[in-house]
Amino acid sequence: MAVPQLPFLRIEKDGAIIVDVHVMPNAPQTLIQGLHDGALRVRLKAPPVDGKANLALQAWLAQTLGVPRTSVELIRGDTARRKQLRVAASHVKAADWERLTPPSAD
Repeated sequence: MAVPQLPFLRIEKDGAIIVDVHVMPNAPQTLIQGLHDGALRVRLKAPPVDGKANLALQAWLAQTLGVPRTSVELIRGDTARRKQLRVAASHVKAADWERLTPPSAD
């Protein structure tokens, strides 16, 4: 599946995809809430304690895209709400990128 033109996705030279995410931990459930300053806003059920939110975010992104958990890596924002995750080039074509489309603000 082709990678859609979304403001929070960036293609690297090696073919990997960088996903910019703004995380809101301790939510009642994990879901996409929309956009925040050019990043995908994700409400995350996990607490921001001992890296649990980071691991949950990586697992959620991998599951949402339908790629192995090992293909998603946190590359920036370990302790910040604004994070960057890298999806390995070897799994970019198989990923279901449309599932990251934020809900419309109707």
